[in-house]
Amino acid sequence: MNPLTRINPAELAPPTGFSHAVTATGGRLVFLAGQTALDGDGKLVGASLPEQFEAALANLFTALRAASGAPSALARVTVYATDVAAYRAHTTELGDIWRRMAGREYPAMAVIGVAELWDEQAMVEIDGIAVLD
Repeated sequence: MNPLTRINPAELAPPTGFSHAVTATGGRLVFLAGQTALDGDGKLVGASLPEQFEAALANLFTALRAASGAPSALARVTVYATDVAAYRAHTTELGDIWRRMAGREYPAMAVIGVAELWDEQAMVEIDGIAVLD
């Protein structure tokens, strides 16, 4: 049984690629550290924002799988982008990447513009909170 319920009130604008609210019943919380597009050797991969988004998301899912979770267990995801306009410009492609890797069950999400990230060449960092059965 999935401990998450996604809530999208009719009074709010229809969500695209996120849920307005997610409730959790029971389960175990997993707090996922921010992930960028670093490979296993600590080298940044991907020259474009979509390439870095895909690599960062894959890293997030690797950490989640190590905690025995799946993408559908994500209750909350925050994306930190160094260029929100570029993020907006790639929304369709980023959505395609999300659906290919995670499916169509969306967590509550936010995209936050930042001046820079810890990994200086990174364009995007993704963290999250999951609830496991």
